[in-house]
Amino acid sequence: MPGIEQKLRAVVAVPLSEAHCRLIEELEPRLEVVRDHRLVPPMRGPADWSGDPSFVRTPAEQAAFEAMVDSADVLFGIPDVDPAALSRTVSANPRLRWVMTMAAGGGSQIKAAGLDAAALARIVFTTSAGVHGGPLAEFAVFGVLAGAKDLPRLVADQAARTWPERWEMRQVDELTVLVVGLGGIGSECARLLDALGARVWGTTRSGEPVEGVERLVPLDQLVEAVAEVDALVVTLPGTAQTDRLIGAEVLAAARPGLILASIGRGSVIDETALLAALDDGRVSFAALDVFAVEPLPADSPLWAHPRVLISPHTAALSSKEEERIARRFADNATRLLDGRALRAVVDTVEFY
Repeated sequence: MPGIEQKLRAVVAVPLSEAHCRLIEELEPRLEVVRDHRLVPPMRGPADWSGDPSFVRTPAEQAAFEAMVDSADVLFGIPDVDPAALSRTVSANPRLRWVMTMAAGGGSQIKAAGLDAAALARIVFTTSAGVHGGPLAEFAVFGVLAGAKDLPRLVADQAARTWPERWEMRQVDELTVLVVGLGGIGSECARLLDALGARVWGTTRSGEPVEGVERLVPLDQLVEAVAEVDALVVTLPGTAQTDRLIGAEVLAAARPGLILASIGRGSVIDETALLAALDDGRVSFAALDVFAVEPLPADSPLWAHPRVLISPHTAALSSKEEERIARRFADNATRLLDGRALRAVVDTVEFY
């Protein structure tokens, strides 16, 4: 009818509880939030966006699911978290304007979809970057603390029921920590480390100041900066430019005893070079939540290394993640409808 504004059709293409669907509707009433919980796999735990792998649609259900996602103006999630499904629906749906991926590093999924230039120009892609900042920053701080207090030595002595001579631990307020990547996650790492009294440096592309960061380091000066710090916190996304950035050259420049915490993407760390640096003492401890290949292969030497702490890409997992992402989606929908810039837009040249 004339005078009635048509709502923006937002299709939920991944598992999301009814309560969170309703939250999106409440936060942005100009959205028509379309969902059919029968057509998506159930979650097995918090923020399990791929859902139960045993879930199978009938041919009729698959047709209904594809018809639903192909009717979207905007998508909450990549259908089935599958780049091929994204490619299919982009081709089938010329009205699609925006897709929000669930992962902070969702740019890699967009790249894997192999979309052409016209599609990349037509559709805005965003990620959940920043939503996971708190939990990941806590893990990074935990890694720095564990390295400073020599957690492996404490665990080994306890297991052996050994009471050694007293020895001096390092103090966080005496450390210089370089945060490699000052995006949403890196900025939160910097805030927490600064609050603990560390001297915080950070790499930057923009040159914009970040609260709690004493010195901004251009990425092309990373090797020189590493020679002056006690710990590295790596938060970078996985791109062609960051692939194995923390490799032999960077680690060779480190002073003996460097602490490393990795919470970005595993491809940023050259694991062979890291193992060599661990063996010769340039790296005294590494807390790793991400790896080049996941799950980490059983034959990886990292599993058995005495100065490596392995977390199975679980540091960001939080029961609050679904709500935070739902709120981010609603906020970006408001921005889209009001003609304002969206948050966490994917760079479709470097795909991060």
